[in-house]
Amino acid sequence: MAKNFKILESKMSPGSRARAEAKAEQFIKEMALDELRIARDLTQEHLAKILQVRQSAISKLERRTDMYLSTLQSMIKAMGGTLEIRAIFPEGQVRINQLREIRPRESHASAA
Repeated sequence: MAKNFKILESKMSPGSRARAEAKAEQFIKEMALDELRIARDLTQEHLAKILQVRQSAISKLERRTDMYLSTLQSMIKAMGGTLEIRAIFPEGQVRINQLREIRPRESHASAA
């Protein structure tokens, strides 16, 4: 018989509860693409339709360990998010802005 989580949680020591919360938070912060897609309540078929690719392409992307950043950026955007890359150093973080959307330049002819 399944027990109510609130009952089990109330029996945990504060230290155990803190460790469980930290572990849960870590799982939320780190997800594979397929886990993220599922958490966003999307099927491979639906994501494929948004990206205008076949479902098999989504399956392959989710299993890859190496892909173009533009491909990953498109996939995250299709899930409703924004891809952000950060370099983390002991003294702080730096956001890498190579992925920002580039706006087309206005031509000089149209400005005249």
